[in-house]
Amino acid sequence: MPDTREAIICEVGKMYMKYGIRSVSMDDIAQHQGISKKTLYQHFEDKSDLVKQVTAALLKERLKAYDEIKDTAANAIEELYSISQLLRKHFSELNPSLVYDLQKYYPEAWALFGEYENEVAYKLVYENLQKGIKEGYFREEINPAVLAKVRVEQIHLSFNEELFPKEEFDFTEVQLQIFDHYVHGLLTESGLELYKKYQMQSNE
Repeated sequence: MPDTREAIICEVGKMYMKYGIRSVSMDDIAQHQGISKKTLYQHFEDKSDLVKQVTAALLKERLKAYDEIKDTAANAIEELYSISQLLRKHFSELNPSLVYDLQKYYPEAWALFGEYENEVAYKLVYENLQKGIKEGYFREEINPAVLAKVRVEQIHLSFNEELFPKEEFDFTEVQLQIFDHYVHGLLTESGLELYKKYQMQSNE
């Protein structure tokens, strides 16, 4: 039985990723964790508080993974390609209803997500663009400040259920299509050659 708040958050995060949020009740969580609801409410005010804490933990974990890629990538292209692989993994593990549930029913948690994209994601994209231009892999006429904002808005756009209703579009496919379009709009000839090289190595 988890004896810490962090352990509960970690396990509930896995449940939300797999099943979404609304389909997982506090009773389900207590039963899964082998604890009473009373114990659960000793750690969290209510479900909204739990969702907010889980969202914050998931975002922190995502940032850690992106920072590791940034620190170990040999160049901007490897960084981009590694991020694309990480995105594919994240989306394959994510129940799309998680995003829709956050948007519709948990505004405080969704606001955390928005802050992450507007601040953290923007900085990561901006620095990658600067690095790629300096290395000659991204087109030199690119304005990093503009393209970084465009990329963040692309992420927001992919979550728009009116534009991409889940009955018609696969969430993962939408994300990856948008990302692929973004990447190919950046690359010089040498950048494209190197990007394809990483793709071929991954497929071997």
